[in-house]
Amino acid sequence: MTVHEVSKLTGVSIRTLQYYDKIGLLHPAEYSDAGYRLYNEKDLEKLQQILLFRELEFPLKDIREIIDSPDFDRDRALKQQIELLMLKREHINNLITLARGIQLTGGRGMDFTAFDTKKLDEYARQAKESWESTKEYKEFEAKNSNRTLSEMRSMGDQLMSMLAEFGKMKDKDPADSVVQAQVKKVQEYITENFYTCTKEILYSLGSMYAGGGEFTKNIDDAGGVGTAEYAAEAIKYYCKE
Repeated sequence: MTVHEVSKLTGVSIRTLQYYDKIGLLHPAEYSDAGYRLYNEKDLEKLQQILLFRELEFPLKDIREIIDSPDFDRDRALKQQIELLMLKREHINNLITLARGIQLTGGRGMDFTAFDTKKLDEYARQAKESWESTKEYKEFEAKNSNRTLSEMRSMGDQLMSMLAEFGKMKDKDPADSVVQAQVKKVQEYITENFYTCTKEILYSLGSMYAGGGEFTKNIDDAGGVGTAEYAAEAIKYYCKE
């Protein structure tokens, strides 16, 4: 889809889409020979995520760091966004009730509890902290600064191919030396191309791979059903060793 078509579909102005591209928040999948931006389905999914975060008043810089993080989990983000939106709805409903009460009473009774946003603010703070930039993300950002979109996608595909290899090993014990060598290969690839992958970080990644979200689906799609869970078991053994 062209930038004009995306703008018409989403209601986001062309100027805004161009700005998102300029600051690295949402690059189009490709450009036409004439230099026009062309967006695909994945770009539109990413735009939905951006707009949800914007509705929750997250700064663009924070949104970019969250979405570009190698550990970004869309399902987890959606759960947080839904919770925040529900809290926001509750807050707005309280304000509507207060306004109607003022209308009926003529403004008598000084009740300010409906303006209290502590609960909403606290959950938003916790959500932001859970996506906060770590030294690993900063390392990733530094390594990523001069890479093209094509190079980044190629790296992601290569990592997924390495994880899919676990699907061919499911008849082996996760502690088998061949399986453990594959885990080490994954760890070294992440360290070389993304950020220093300590055993602690690798253990967390393994748990996320088998967590039932988007990572699990993608790994199982690439290596067969059960690949993500098997890879997580192999990673767990490797990290404990």
